[in-house]
Parts: sequence; C-alpha cells; structure tokens
Amino acid sequence: MTETAASQAHLAYLALEGLIVTLKLKPGSMVTERQLIDLAEHGRTPVREAIQKLEWQGLIAVRPRAGLQITPIQAQDHIQVMAARRQLEPLAADLVARHASEEHRERLVECAQSMTACSIRSDLEGFLAADKVFDEILEEACPNRFLTGALAPLQTHARRLWFARADNRHMDRSVDLHVKVIRSIRNADGQAASEAMTDLIDCLSP
Repeated sequence: MTETAASQAHLAYLALEGLIVTLKLKPGSMVTERQLIDLAEHGRTPVREAIQKLEWQGLIAVRPRAGLQITPIQAQDHIQVMAARRQLEPLAADLVARHASEEHRERLVECAQSMTACSIRSDLEGFLAADKVFDEILEEACPNRFLTGALAPLQTHARRLWFARADNRHMDRSVDLHVKVIRSIRNADGQAASEAMTDLIDCLSP
C-alpha cells in the first residue's frame, strides 16, 4: 500500500471509529458497506481497509448473508476492558516517557491544550477526538509494538464505553488526569507517568 493509500485508509478509519465511539452508529445496528462509504466520505478501497481494522478491533462484525454489524456493548465489557488497560497502559506510559522524541513530547503538549479547550467548551466529542490523538502519539512513541498492538483495540472500546455514560464532570476530571500523564512524559519521568496513568485508568474504571 502506498503512503497516500495508507493515509486515506487511516482517515476513513478515524471517521468510522468516531461514529462508532460517539454512538452515531448504534451498538448492535446493521450497516452496509455502501452506507459506511457515504458516512466516511472516502472511496471503497480505503473504507474496506478501515472496516478490516475495525473488525480486528472488535467494533464491527461481518455477519454472513446479513451484512456488517456494529458490535453490541455487553454488560461485562467495561470491567474487562479497564482491567486489561490497568495492567498494560502504565507500562506503556513509562516507556513513552523514557523513549519519546522531542516531537512526540511537543505534540502531547498540544494535545493537552486541545483537551483543556474541549473541557472549557463542554465538547465531549472534541475531547474524544483529542483522546484518540493522545493514544496514537503514545503508540508512535512506545518502543514495544506488541504492547501497543494489544492496547489499541482496548482504548477504542474504552472510548465508546466512556461516551455512553459520560457527562461534563467526567470529562473535566479525565482532562485533568490526562494532563498529568502528559506532564510526566514531557518531563521524561517514567515512574510518574506510570503512576499518573494508573490514576487515570482507575478514574475511568467502573
């Protein structure tokens, strides 16, 4: 896949992931490829790549002879997702704090500023978009690809679960804790980043 094609596929993925996370594509609903192409506003090939990634992440299920289903939310999902994140994500934050480039650290500072602006505007969807950027920067900066590979689907499921029950008070607290993680990474303090991430996960847990 060329760089341009990969970029288009990623943009299509971000568009569809955002619709799933914010419940505009309702859990359990059936959709067609044509509908997703129209919603993503990208061509068939990048949308198919996006569908494959979302299927791998467990957010879309291919139902033979029926179509595509946005996966339902199960009662135990939140507990299980956050239990896994609590084991993995503090380690990722520690590694990022120790290994991130200066560019990654500066992009995280910009992300903190974006999150804070969303908090001021009471913009839940904007905050979730900024949170996705935060996760992708950490994924780029983390030197352990197996760790980030395990975390990526968990983070997306967590965003959908969080949005399903969030309000502005939850967002304000989450922003504060994200900023603490980012500050620790900016200061290259691995232990502080790990501890701040644990506090963030505990806050988000049911």
